[in-house]
Amino acid sequence: MESIQTAAFLSCRGYSLSDEEKRLFNQTRPAGITLFARNIESREQVKHLIAEIKNTSGDDTLIAVDQEGGRVRRLKEPLTRAYAAQKQIGSLPPKEAKEAAKLHAGLIGRDLRDLGITVNFAPVLDVEHANTTDALKGRCFSATPATVATLGKLSIEEYKKTGVIPCIKHLPGHGLAQCDPHLGLPVIEAPRAELEPEFLPFRRCRNAPMGMTAHIVLTAIDPECPLTLSAKGIEQIIRQDIGFTGFLISDAIDMHALKGSALQKAQAALKAGCDCVCYCMADIEEMREMAMSCPKLSDAARERLDKAKQILHNEAETVVDDAERYAKLISDTAVYCEKYDATEVLHQLQRIKKC
Repeated sequence: MESIQTAAFLSCRGYSLSDEEKRLFNQTRPAGITLFARNIESREQVKHLIAEIKNTSGDDTLIAVDQEGGRVRRLKEPLTRAYAAQKQIGSLPPKEAKEAAKLHAGLIGRDLRDLGITVNFAPVLDVEHANTTDALKGRCFSATPATVATLGKLSIEEYKKTGVIPCIKHLPGHGLAQCDPHLGLPVIEAPRAELEPEFLPFRRCRNAPMGMTAHIVLTAIDPECPLTLSAKGIEQIIRQDIGFTGFLISDAIDMHALKGSALQKAQAALKAGCDCVCYCMADIEEMREMAMSCPKLSDAARERLDKAKQILHNEAETVVDDAERYAKLISDTAVYCEKYDATEVLHQLQRIKKC
C-alpha cells in the first residue's frame, strides 16, 4: 500500500485497534501513529498492535513513542530496563555524562527497534531554569546550554545508529516557560537577546532528522501566536535562525495551550509551516474530522521525511556490557521527583470534559 500520507500522527485508544480506528487509518493513511501507556501491556501485544497498524495504514507508517527516560517513559519495567531522566545524566561529571548519554540512547533505541517502534520523541533539548514548569523540570539535561547541546547531539547520533529516528524537542526552547502547556498557554516575555541561550542546543543540533515545536508565545518574536501556529516563528526562527533542516511535527495539538477544534488547530499548524501535526487523545470523532480534512504531506515535507526514514535501514549491534555499564553510571545520581505526568493530567481533563 503506497500512496501519499496524511500530514498527521494519530493515536489509538487501547491495546488493539477498534473497527472504527481501522477504517479511519485505512482511509487517511496517517504519516504515523503515536503509542502511549494505554496502548502497552506486553511485548507480544505491542508487536501485534504495530502489525495491525501497518496492515491497516501501510508498511511505511511510522510508530512513535515518548521514551525519554525518567517519568516520561511509555515502556516501563519489566517490559524494558529502567531508564534515568535526562537530568540524572546531565548531573554526572562531563566524561561520564557523555558516556551515559550515548548508552542511554543506544539502549533505548535497541529496545524500541526490537518492538517495531521507529520514532522516539527524544531527546529533550530545552534548557532547565529554577522556575521551569514542573511539566518539563527533570526532563532537561542541564541548565547549561552547551551541555544540553553536547549531550543532545551524542544522543541523536546513537539513536540513528540503532535505526530509530530521534525527534528533538521542543523547538525553539521551552525552558523559560512557567506554565504547563498541557493546561494553558505559556507566554515568555524575555527580550530577543535572552532567548539566544535557549536556541543554542537546537542550533547545534539543527541537522537532526525530526523536531517537535513548542506551544509557547515568544513575545519578542510573535506576540500574537503560539510558536506552533506562527508562520513567522517557524520560518524566521526555526528554519532560518536556528537552521533546522528536518521534518517538523507539532507538539500535541490537543493540549490546552492551543484554542479551537482539533481540525482548526491542525490546519493552523500546517499553514504556519509544520510538516505534520500530532494528535494524542484518540477521540475517534475528533480524529475523523481532523484526518479526513487534513492535507496530504507536501512535497517538501515528504522529502524531509524520506530523508529521515533512511535511518530505519541502520541496525546497531547489541553489546552485552552496555546495560551493566549504564546502570553503574546512573546508580548514584539524584532522582528527580517523578510524580508529575503531564500527559496523564491531560487525559484526566479529557475524561472530566466528557462526563
